[in-house]
Amino acid sequence: MTARRTAVVAGSLNMDLVMRVPRMPGPGETLAGHGFAQAEGGKGANQAVAAARLGAHVAMIGRVGADGFGAALKAALARDAIDTTHVSTHPRAPTGVAMILVEDGGENRIVLAPGANAALTSAEIDAAWKLIAACRVLAVQLESPIATVRHAIGCARRAGAAVLLNPAPAPDALPDDLWPCIDLLVPNETEAARLTGLEVYDPASAALAARVLRARGVGQVIITLGPQGLLLAGSEGEVHMPARPVAAIDTTAAGDSLIGGLIAGLCEGMALPDAARLGLLAASITVTRPGAQPSLPYRADLSAPET
Repeated sequence: MTARRTAVVAGSLNMDLVMRVPRMPGPGETLAGHGFAQAEGGKGANQAVAAARLGAHVAMIGRVGADGFGAALKAALARDAIDTTHVSTHPRAPTGVAMILVEDGGENRIVLAPGANAALTSAEIDAAWKLIAACRVLAVQLESPIATVRHAIGCARRAGAAVLLNPAPAPDALPDDLWPCIDLLVPNETEAARLTGLEVYDPASAALAARVLRARGVGQVIITLGPQGLLLAGSEGEVHMPARPVAAIDTTAAGDSLIGGLIAGLCEGMALPDAARLGLLAASITVTRPGAQPSLPYRADLSAPET
């Protein structure tokens, strides 16, 4: 792999089981859905695929079960030329599964069964040290054990790689000593609100939350705001970047698509605002397509975006 454009993604691989519904069911309610689909997903795998399709050379670190879902997930990564050498197979734990309900308006609700993702350990990170030592960006999320995420971040810091953390699922808190090790933190509104205790619903409120996060030692912060775009906060101030208006049909993997754009752009040497614009454009295409990995665009798609 060419080091200039290399990224390592350490994180989750899930099989997504998706049902479309007219609305979310209430407590105790049985609701008739329509349109069931099975698709490759998991935040780690989604971000790896998104970055690879946008031009980055990507290696994945993760775990799957010794089952059909695991084999399908590894095969999907390989189809996008992602290095799966360090996607190991757990002999007992099943592959992670995500149950996803998607409203006809495009919003989704997701419940995870982590399976083998919960068994990703520091040993798997150490086994991939040569990849981390050569990469430009390490991307991690929180669908893996926090101890493993911390270890991966520490390895990246020692190697001089930039660390991108997507704090999802939203935690109540992160260890105090971890904040200064994060070069780029990318939460959505819900995650930023949970981390700061502030309500986040628009660019102005996102700017306030970003200031709190940067005061903890984070290098730069991007808070994604769905159809409102994103708020970028760094040493040069705060910038709101609006999203391109589209008719969204499924927001699954929109954030992962944006992060894939960030990873690809940074691996190419783009300035962060330019990488963010690449991510926004990719996400605007993703929400017009159903599913997680099937919805992620290739670089060629961005020259003629869908509407």
